[in-house]
Amino acid sequence: MALQGPIPINFEQVFPHGCYIVGQVEPVKDFEASTGGKFVQGRDKNTGELVWQVAVMDADPTVKAAQKTVAVKILAPVQPVPPAPMAGLPITPVEFDGMTVTPYVHQATGRLAYSIRAQEMRAPRPIGKPAPAASKDAA
Repeated sequence: MALQGPIPINFEQVFPHGCYIVGQVEPVKDFEASTGGKFVQGRDKNTGELVWQVAVMDADPTVKAAQKTVAVKILAPVQPVPPAPMAGLPITPVEFDGMTVTPYVHQATGRLAYSIRAQEMRAPRPIGKPAPAASKDAA
């Protein structure tokens, strides 16, 4: 099968109405390496990059309330910094680049779930401004 591992996807496919930060950027715990009181941060199995996580709220008005908040994992050597808050907004809009989605079966519910990862977190681009062309080295 051609699809193996994380599936590349763009921000607009995951969050067509945008999304907002509703939590802090935090390190993801490596549950296998962490023991007792010793915290070990997780690393991506493919790249070796540290894994960080931030909770975001999907701005899609058709999404059920219980499904509005999702975690996006960010692969980065240092803790990513969220974009600056926008004047007049109580929550901060955010976009992600270099996104992938990995489907899996949630052990507790037996239902299909998705792990969302990104390489970069940034402020939204102005409406109508296209994303910069991807370089050949980005793959």
